[in-house]
Amino acid sequence: MSPAELAAAHGLSVSGARPGLGEYVRQLWDRRHFVVAFSRAKLTAQYSQAKLGQVWQVATPLLNAMVYFFIFGLLMQRGKAMGGMGIYIPFLVTGVFVFTFTQSSAMAGVRAIAGNLGLVRALHFPRAALPISFALQQLQQLLFSMGVLVVVLVACGHYPDAAWLIVVPTLVLQFVFNTGLALAMARLGSKTPDLAQLLPFLLRTWMYASGVMYSMTDQLRKAHAPHWVIEVLSANPASVFIDLMRFALIDSFGAGKLPSHVWGLAVGWALVVGVGGFVFFWKAEEQYGRG
Repeated sequence: MSPAELAAAHGLSVSGARPGLGEYVRQLWDRRHFVVAFSRAKLTAQYSQAKLGQVWQVATPLLNAMVYFFIFGLLMQRGKAMGGMGIYIPFLVTGVFVFTFTQSSAMAGVRAIAGNLGLVRALHFPRAALPISFALQQLQQLLFSMGVLVVVLVACGHYPDAAWLIVVPTLVLQFVFNTGLALAMARLGSKTPDLAQLLPFLLRTWMYASGVMYSMTDQLRKAHAPHWVIEVLSANPASVFIDLMRFALIDSFGAGKLPSHVWGLAVGWALVVGVGGFVFFWKAEEQYGRG
């Protein structure tokens, strides 16, 4: 009798074998408290060595926004072209904060397995808990930044109203999208460590194609770009979530500036990338931490 037949006869299974998808989801749900606690611990430890501590959670994206404001708002006069700084500053800060959420989730995801091999090899748990906790960490950091964004909006004359409630479903959909993206990046990064060095360049290109600092649609129309090019770039997920957030928070950003079927795009991207990224990660579950 072969070893495999002997193991089967006694009801033994391969150690670390990948569970079924339903069982995997159940195991992950059982460890939900670990996911939340781990994300909070990583958030607290992120700036523990800095003198300003958690202030950097808000200061980092705000400083990025200030750099882009100096270049695009002042030097390139984007603010004047959009109707004044009272419109451009909220437009810019919203774009930077929302894109940073996706950018940071992808960067954290690509290192989720490769950067925690000791934990992966020492303990038995669904490995998806790591990239999910990193995405949750970035969501918590965004919520801190949203407090600053509210101050910026009010200072520029954009006051809370019922439209601000759109922020909630937008953030939920973006979080699902970002989590799927982090899971996919985690699997790719576990096998290709060099991806962590390449990813910042890819994300920077994505940022410029997503209208973070300026209206991509307006620029393409001025350049007389083909209609299909405008539709494709407007439908890219980062642009969709940024536009929805601007529509919710900025009075002058009307429905006419949103891409066609914007909610269908947002839900579609969240489901395709969120579910697809989870399944993609799960399929390699038994490979993580080996080799």
